[in-house]
Amino acid sequence: MDLFKMFSSKPSSKDVAKERLKLILIHDRSSISPEVLESIKEDILKVLSKYMEIDNGEIDVKMTKMEELEGDSPALIASIPVKRMKVDK
Repeated sequence: MDLFKMFSSKPSSKDVAKERLKLILIHDRSSISPEVLESIKEDILKVLSKYMEIDNGEIDVKMTKMEELEGDSPALIASIPVKRMKVDK
């Protein structure tokens, strides 16, 4: 066991490459092009922006797999920081 890895918060380049490869494979298996994923992201943001103020610099939308579902189905994961809720008029 490497003691330096236990105290380091930065993932190894091997782990980063492995995660990127997983995402590429998931995109390929789900048959969703990057353009379609970007369009989905824009639509989600358009709807959410009606109700809340969003931090556009920290948005992360990606495809992943859900291991607990049968067949490792793809799942859309969205991390969208909210600055504040908009007041109803």
